[in-house]
Amino acid sequence: MDFGLSQDQRLLDESLRKFLTSEVPLDSVRKLAAGESSDASVWQGLASMGLAGVLIPEAYGGAQLGMLDAVAIAEALGYAACPGPFMSTAVMASYYLEQAGATDPLAAMAAGTYRVGIAFSDAIGTRKGHIVEVDSALSGQSLFALDAEADAYLIGLGDGRVFMIEASEVVRTPLTTVDVTRSVCELTLNDTPACLVSSDPELLKQTLYRGRAIQAADTLGAAQYMLDEAVAYALERKQFNRVIGSFQAVKHMCAEMASQLEPCRAFVWYAGHAFDEAADEAALTACHAKAHLAEVGQFVAKTSTEVHGGMGFTDLVGLHYWFKRIGFNRQLLGSPEAVRQEAAVLDELRRP
Repeated sequence: MDFGLSQDQRLLDESLRKFLTSEVPLDSVRKLAAGESSDASVWQGLASMGLAGVLIPEAYGGAQLGMLDAVAIAEALGYAACPGPFMSTAVMASYYLEQAGATDPLAAMAAGTYRVGIAFSDAIGTRKGHIVEVDSALSGQSLFALDAEADAYLIGLGDGRVFMIEASEVVRTPLTTVDVTRSVCELTLNDTPACLVSSDPELLKQTLYRGRAIQAADTLGAAQYMLDEAVAYALERKQFNRVIGSFQAVKHMCAEMASQLEPCRAFVWYAGHAFDEAADEAALTACHAKAHLAEVGQFVAKTSTEVHGGMGFTDLVGLHYWFKRIGFNRQLLGSPEAVRQEAAVLDELRRP
C-alpha cells in the first residue's frame, strides 16, 4: 500500500515552505520574540494562500480541504517556527463553529480578518482558583487561552458547554511561556454576557482531538528542523582537523534522532487521514500521536542541542526557539501522561 501525500498536497507543502523561507526567517522570529513585531502580517500572508480557511467550506470562502491537508500545513509551520493562530483559528475554532451551526464568523475567519482563540482549559483540567462559573453570565478565569491577539474566544467548560465571547468583553492578561512564537493569555470574566454555541460534550472532545493532531504535526516539523540543523552543523564543525560528523559518537546521535523521528511522519499523517476517512480511529490515533511526538520531539530537541555543543544554547544559532516550541507543545492540550490515560479510556482499557 502506497500511503503518502497526494500530488496536490505536495505542491501545497512546497508552496508553503517557499513562503515561510522568504517571510519567516530566523530574524523575523527574533523580532517577534523581542516584541518588535506581531504575527499579523504573517497570518495575513497565510490567509492569502487560503490556509486560514483550510477546513472552512467553500460557501464561506474557505478551501474546504481535509485534516490531512491541515496536518501537512502544521508540519511545515512547525519546521519554520511560524507564529500565528493556525491551530486555534484555522483548525479548532473553524471546525467547532461549523459543526455547531454558528457559521456567521467563518467568512471573516477564512479571509484572515477575524481570529477566534481557544480557551478550553476548564474542559481539559481546571486549576484551583481558576474556573469559569455560569449563572446568567460568565465569571472567573480561564488560563492559557490560545492567541492573545484574537478577536473572540471560544470558552469551553467541563460539562461540555462552549460559549463565544468577543475579546473586547474580557480582560486579557498575556502569559509568559517558554514559547515566544505563539501567544497565550489569561481571560478574566466578571458577569460577562456570552453566547452559548453548543452544549454537546462530544463536539468539544472532537475539537480537542483535532488540536492534538495538529500539535503532533507541529512538533514533527520542529523536530525535523532541529535534526536537519544538527546534521548540517556536524558536517561543518571541525575538531582535530576533522568534521565532527566523522566521529562515531556524533554519527550515532544523528542516526538515533533520524530513526526515532522518521516513523513519526506516517503516524502523524495517518492521524490526519483518520479524521477524513476512518472516524472510528481518529480520536485514539490523535491522542497517541500527540503523546508519542511529545516524547520523540523532546529527545530530538535535547540531542540536537548536544550535537551543537555550547553553540546550541546561544541565540546566534537560534535552536532554542524550536526547542521551547516543542516543550510547549508537550504540555498544551494535555501532557503525554494525561493524554495516554484518555487514550486508555477510549480503548476501554480503564474506566473514565
